[in-house]
Amino acid sequence: MTVRTVKSLLAPAVTACLVALAAPTAGHAASCKDSAAPGADWTDCNKKALMLGGSDLQGANLVNTDFTLTDLRGANLTGANLEKATLVRSSVAGALAGGANFSKIEAYRCNFAGIAAEKASFVNSELQRANFSGARLTGTSFEKAELGRANFDRAELTGTRFSHANLSRASFSNASFTGPIDFDGAFMFLTRIEGVNLSEATGLEQEQVDMTCGDSSTKLPAGLNTPAAWPCASD
Repeated sequence: MTVRTVKSLLAPAVTACLVALAAPTAGHAASCKDSAAPGADWTDCNKKALMLGGSDLQGANLVNTDFTLTDLRGANLTGANLEKATLVRSSVAGALAGGANFSKIEAYRCNFAGIAAEKASFVNSELQRANFSGARLTGTSFEKAELGRANFDRAELTGTRFSHANLSRASFSNASFTGPIDFDGAFMFLTRIEGVNLSEATGLEQEQVDMTCGDSSTKLPAGLNTPAAWPCASD
């Protein structure tokens, strides 16, 4: 067989391989310029300081997306994956986020007021001074999250997990829950629990309670005593 014959036989195969390599693969990341849409893929995209209120991003892939100062109020984030996203000083107020993944996000001073985030995950997230007032967080996990000075005023927290979270100076004023809430290993230095019914809370130890700020209307689980230092001075 001549060299020319071999080349003629190999040429179609080589061409087919090159075409296959050049073709986009299924599931490739969408362009960062694509509009908001269900299932959008904005992985690693810069979405800073945008007006995205009311956008439908249900099931979207928003891993490591930068939403710093972005308005996402009322957006549909149901089932979206926001792992490692940046939401510093952004607003997700009133958004639908049931089952969404917010694990490992950076969300200092983010506004989550009124968000419906049942069974969502905020595991290992940076949420200092975040506002969760009026949020619906039934079955949501904040395990190992940083929640210093976070506000849970009027939030629904039935079945919410705060195990090993930092709740320093966080406020649970007027929070409601009709079942267990997990504080196992949580750091609760000056956590505001005035008037909160914690009788069904799990994982609470006397050492944790002694660091908190409660009052005569705070209800503790059986076996735990009201600290002599209560009530705390205004913060």
